Amino acid sequence: MIAQQLLNGLITGSVYALFALGFTLVFGTHKILNLAHGSVFMSGAFAAYFAVLNGLPLWFAMVLAMLCGGLVCYVIELAAFRPLRSRGQIEFAALIASIGANLMISSLAQRISNTKVLRFPFGTFPVQFYTVMGVRISLLQIVIVCVVAILLAGLLFYMYRTSFGRQVRAVSGNERAARLLGVSPNVVFFQTFFISGALAGMAGVLIGLSFNSIHFLMGEPYLLRAFVVVVLGGLGSITGAVVAGLLLGVIQTLTVAYLPTGLSDAIIFSLLFIILLVRPSGLFGSAITATAARRQ
Repeated sequence: MIAQQLLNGLITGSVYALFALGFTLVFGTHKILNLAHGSVFMSGAFAAYFAVLNGLPLWFAMVLAMLCGGLVCYVIELAAFRPLRSRGQIEFAALIASIGANLMISSLAQRISNTKVLRFPFGTFPVQFYTVMGVRISLLQIVIVCVVAILLAGLLFYMYRTSFGRQVRAVSGNERAARLLGVSPNVVFFQTFFISGALAGMAGVLIGLSFNSIHFLMGEPYLLRAFVVVVLGGLGSITGAVVAGLLLGVIQTLTVAYLPTGLSDAIIFSLLFIILLVRPSGLFGSAITATAARRQ
């Protein structure tokens, strides 16, 4: 039933959007691609798993996952990006540094998990299903949509209704001018990287619960899809990341359901290629962000 597949696609796409929001937030502010974002995603899932395993409630494990993801992302900023930033142009160097950070975190997780697939204990989240107008939806899917909506609303409020958000946008627009106005870039860097990691950490928990599978390489395929989402939506655009994430989820679900196996990625990347031919800056991107992207 196509309505069921559309619902599944929107739920999958909402998680893609949540993961991609942190990715695009860092690019929009710093004009760098953090390729360690997949490892941050994975570290959030690991933190929630071990919290639940030690008897902590799931809601607390989710909060802990966000804190863990935020701290890991900020440590990456301190150790990998900040030393390079002090030397001027860091776009290409940041790519190499983030790849190195990604390998280090993945290797540590591999050692901790002994290369095994980890699973949440049975009963961590209640298995309940509801039927609404002929469409079957689980309690977990409802929670996923609600969590993503709350975090998205919180991010938009933070970015456009608070003084901290104005500082982030000021540094994103012109870091030198923001300094002259008394804005501390280091404070902004902490905010953006921490928020980016927190969003990725929550996305990791939601995916871990959805498939009950946590692995040290679980972030890699989602990093690739996040890259597609932010390029398709427009580098640095929060609205674009949300719309493109939902679109990607729907396309992927429909192609898997109605087309031969293996065509999903081909169709997604073909669509990306066609859209970029028409709009090189993405659906909601600007010429400025497109120019910055070409410097990568």
